[in-house]
Amino acid sequence: MTVWSKTVTFAAIMKISSVFRTIIVPFALILVIGTNSYAAKKQVIAPSYAWKMMPPLGLHEPASIDTNYIDYSRQAVPSAISAAYATTGNLGAEGINMIFFEREPMSDFFFRDALRAWIPSISTMKFYNTRLPMTLLSYNTGGSKETAQDRLSGTFSGNINSKAQVGALIDYLYSKGSYNYQATKDLIWGFSGSYIGDRYEFQGYFNHYNLLNKENGGITDDRYITDPAEIQGGSTNVNAKTIPTNLTAAHSKVVGTELLLNNRYKVGYWHEEEIDDTTTRRTYIPVSSFIWTLKYNEAKHIFKNDAPGEAAKFWEHTYLNDRGTYDRTTYSTLTNTLGISLLEGFHKYAKAGLGAYVTHQLRKYHQTTDTIDRLPVLPEGLSPYPVDKVPEKSNENLIWVGAQLTKQRGSLLTYDATAEIGVVGPVAGDLKVDGRVSTRFHLLRDSVTITGYGSFTNREAPYLMNHYVSNHFIWDNDFGKERRFRAGGILDVPFSKTKVNIGVENIQNYIYFGDNSMPTQHGGSVQVFSATVNQNFSFRALHWENRLTYQTSSEESVIPLPKFAVYSNLYVLFKIATLYVQLGVDCDYYTEYYAPAYQPATMSFHTQKEIKLGNYPFMNLYANMKLSKARFYLLYSHFNKGMFGGDNYFSSPHYPLNPSRFLLGVSVDFAN
Repeated sequence: MTVWSKTVTFAAIMKISSVFRTIIVPFALILVIGTNSYAAKKQVIAPSYAWKMMPPLGLHEPASIDTNYIDYSRQAVPSAISAAYATTGNLGAEGINMIFFEREPMSDFFFRDALRAWIPSISTMKFYNTRLPMTLLSYNTGGSKETAQDRLSGTFSGNINSKAQVGALIDYLYSKGSYNYQATKDLIWGFSGSYIGDRYEFQGYFNHYNLLNKENGGITDDRYITDPAEIQGGSTNVNAKTIPTNLTAAHSKVVGTELLLNNRYKVGYWHEEEIDDTTTRRTYIPVSSFIWTLKYNEAKHIFKNDAPGEAAKFWEHTYLNDRGTYDRTTYSTLTNTLGISLLEGFHKYAKAGLGAYVTHQLRKYHQTTDTIDRLPVLPEGLSPYPVDKVPEKSNENLIWVGAQLTKQRGSLLTYDATAEIGVVGPVAGDLKVDGRVSTRFHLLRDSVTITGYGSFTNREAPYLMNHYVSNHFIWDNDFGKERRFRAGGILDVPFSKTKVNIGVENIQNYIYFGDNSMPTQHGGSVQVFSATVNQNFSFRALHWENRLTYQTSSEESVIPLPKFAVYSNLYVLFKIATLYVQLGVDCDYYTEYYAPAYQPATMSFHTQKEIKLGNYPFMNLYANMKLSKARFYLLYSHFNKGMFGGDNYFSSPHYPLNPSRFLLGVSVDFAN
């Protein structure tokens, strides 16, 4: 049985979705009434809190528990990720953040990059101490039978005792999409746990994700969106599901697993303090700690296309099999980090924490077999594929050494700095240095925060950017190290509700996907300047939130960016008895630019110089509410379609955004 025959059929999915709509949503609403009557009987308990784990040594960073009803509806539209997000349109599908300073660098397994917004990682994982068990269960739905969008997600955390905690998560997203052959089916689940003792600390998690996307290659003619009367002989009514697409039998699948175990043993002394004449309190004061972190990561990408006739029209080359495509690439890493640190605050003169570590990583790649018979009579420059065969398997042994300096305590000054250098393997000579320093001072009876940040990286090109083989793309490159320097500052003024982030980045030997969908390296330097202003206003119940970004690239053919992007949110907050309500309208807008095009065979976004997109407001009407332990929303997404703003609602060439539609959702906090 193939991996494709194992997938759940659409009919079964729709049956499950029907059960969700008819049972879970009414049950949740009934539960709200019950929890509201129970709220007055709650026991007084210590407050819950959450944290994230900071690499490489596992320090804690405070995090929030997501129970806020304000802007809850925002998660139901792809543009929630960014005010400028180039996407194939459907929720859970591929996309790339076009706010450059919010975009992560290319990873070692680039197929995951386009789905980064939906895949859990160390930067998104949260650990909780909730005293009492907590379960957050959410269900979102919308669209018609043909365009149904359903998402069921849950988060659980429970304390075994005051020191130990276990958790679990599940996220199931199924969306047929507004256009044909666009469906996404994502399943993510995982477990986590932590133990915070006097001498020993542990935090770890195991996550698995299975993301299946149909690939339609975009619509065949943009006039179905921009000028339907011309292409339909005068009729302006278009059913999005009837618009023809370039591909009808193509699928992409990304499956992966991540295991992380962070262990810390603390060495210190006991401090005794007399409370009164008969009572003495003993407190363990850790001085230093020994850290071991194990991380295992594996991922698999599969691209399948069963329509060779469509492939011949869509792709310029077909190398391995002209009867169909089945590309399979796998990747795994096993990483061990050993560290030692001197802890912050064990003595009045120990104002900062200092750590050192060494990291070993074993990487493995396994690709589709290169079966092309080379023609040595052809000069290398004229061959449509590399002269030498791309290896099917490859292993890399890598070692880095590093140090970290942190000061997390204190109201006036905090900072952190990490530096590491590669010493063994292809990463020998790699260098990564990043740091942040933050200070506060009083102004007009409030605290103003100023933060400076900077980073420098000298990084080896990812292996798959140098060596890759598939049915439609083959390359064998010898890219040099990519160097990046970024510096900037953040000003946060709470009393005026203003936050300003200004930064600049210089990149040498930038690696990207060029106009022909192939990896390329820019030989010179590219500078990117970015300035983002968050400015919020409020008057009684009326609130207006704005996030404005100006950015410019010195080489727009290499790093194309919209120069101006804005997210604006206007709403009112009020209360009806015990019901909290947020009513409002929000808008994403960015200026025209040469938006990146999407290549389904490699799940990558590449530059193009033919189509400008942007200058279109994507607007949503919403009502977010909270009643006791439940929050819910009603959303009319893209309500301005056909009313104002024009008709060019594409965020990536030939991939239109979803038309107008209603969506709703509910989330219940079973905190007791």
